[in-house]
Parts: sequence; C-alpha cells; structure tokens
Amino acid sequence: MQIQAGLYKGRRVKTVKNAPYRPTASTVRKSLFDILGNLKGKCVLDLFAGSGIVGFEAASRGASPITFVESSMRVNSLLKINGSLFKQTDFKYIKQDATKFITKCGDYDIIFADPPYDSDFVDKFISDAIQHLNKDGILILESSIKEYSISPYRIKEYGDTQLTFWRNE
Repeated sequence: MQIQAGLYKGRRVKTVKNAPYRPTASTVRKSLFDILGNLKGKCVLDLFAGSGIVGFEAASRGASPITFVESSMRVNSLLKINGSLFKQTDFKYIKQDATKFITKCGDYDIIFADPPYDSDFVDKFISDAIQHLNKDGILILESSIKEYSISPYRIKEYGDTQLTFWRNE
C-alpha cells in the first residue's frame, strides 16, 4: 500500500499476509481525504488501526498528532515499524481494544474507525466516539452498507464499503 498525497506521497506502508485486518482500499481513501480537505494541525485518532494507512495518510496531509489504537500485539508492532519510516515523532501507538479506549480517551478533531464488519456494538461505539470529538470534529466509520440508530450527516458508498460521517456541532 502506498501513501497517495502530501509530504510522504509514494511512501509504502508494509503489510503482512494473512493479516487480521482489512486495509482501506485506495479509492475509498482518496475519496475520504478529498471529503476531509485540509488536515493541517488536526488531531486524528485511527481506531481498529490495522495497517495504519489511514493515519499515515492523514499525517502525510498535515494532521498532527496521530493516535493509532489496535488490540493485536503483532499488528501494533507492524504499526510501529511503519511509523518509524516517517520523520514524524507525534505518533502514539496504543495496544488496547478500541471500544474500551473510546470510553475514556481525550478529544480529537477526526476519529476514523474501521471495526470488523459484523460487529454488533457499533451503535454504542458511535455514541461514545461522538462524545470525544472536538467542536466541529468528525467521526468516520468504515463498514459494510447499513443504517445506524444515530443519524449521520453524510454517507458515501463504494461497492460493498460504506463511509458514514457524523459531526459534533
């Protein structure tokens, strides 16, 4: 996988075969960052981080600091290896279940979450995450196509992948 734009454009992010995560497709990432626009100085939280491609792409586009939350020790190690390839020191790696982390974390400008598609905890998770957005902060959830009990302000579909957006107004 490759960073698509910004300071680190073209830099490769390492992944592993048989990984326990599903990286966000490049077309979905491009659309996501086109929607988000300027990220300079935005505080970003990448939950269920997996390869970290979304957080690293945000960093390439000026976001800082970036926090990656991933429960797998193996995947967290790979995140740190990938992070060392960037000349930024404002990456924070947390090995914890994202659903627990979101209940007691600080506030962020952008929260991106890509939980397993068959998760049954998502509505509560959305509610918890919105509570940790700064004013005008945005929560983005990548999922299969579905509806949620908390109404979003925007939905974009890409084949069987959906990005759903909530804003803390």
